[in-house]
Amino acid sequence: METYLVFIVSFTNFANFMREKIIKKASELFLSIGFKTVTMEDLAHSMSISKKTIYQYFENKNQLISSCTESLQKSITQNFRDLRENTNNPIIELFQIKKEVMKILGNTETAPQFQLQKFYPEIYTELKNRELDLVRDTINESLQKGMETGYFRKDINIDFITRIYINGMRGVRDVDLFPLKEFKIEMVLEEFIEYHVRAISTKKGLDLLNRINNSLPR
Repeated sequence: METYLVFIVSFTNFANFMREKIIKKASELFLSIGFKTVTMEDLAHSMSISKKTIYQYFENKNQLISSCTESLQKSITQNFRDLRENTNNPIIELFQIKKEVMKILGNTETAPQFQLQKFYPEIYTELKNRELDLVRDTINESLQKGMETGYFRKDINIDFITRIYINGMRGVRDVDLFPLKEFKIEMVLEEFIEYHVRAISTKKGLDLLNRINNSLPR
């Protein structure tokens, strides 16, 4: 009986390890090449395994993409938390987050984010639905820090501003609203951050924002 239990535990651990390994490699390929472009054959070849092995853990490509986006979203959220903990200034933090976001979004229609929105709309909707729960606390704490350090007004409604910010970030990533042929995503993000910061800042916060803007390449 004990041997049987050890076998079950070992098998489960291996299955979890293999599943995470597939998710990690698939995520790398999806981000570098694109969700639509990468095939299950490409993934199998890159891992030196058979497609049959992949299908033991994921029924189809859509399920794999869904698992990858969930994993990526959690990883990005943790990166944001780490940035917040290592940055004493909530306004500078927003611009650092923008740099992290740009690593994923890019400025072209072949960028992974936009392939996801165009070719896998149901998964894109899942991603947006998870977003509020994943990042709400992080944004709340950032706003609270801004109020305590005198950069943000003390009369702002934190929950309201958090929801507006998240909804705004969704909007600037919407290629139907901001077509990439007309708007560079980096420019749209910077404009949105400035719009957001100016709406909630004290004079101290606005002075810092102006200094940051003056230091940005034009």
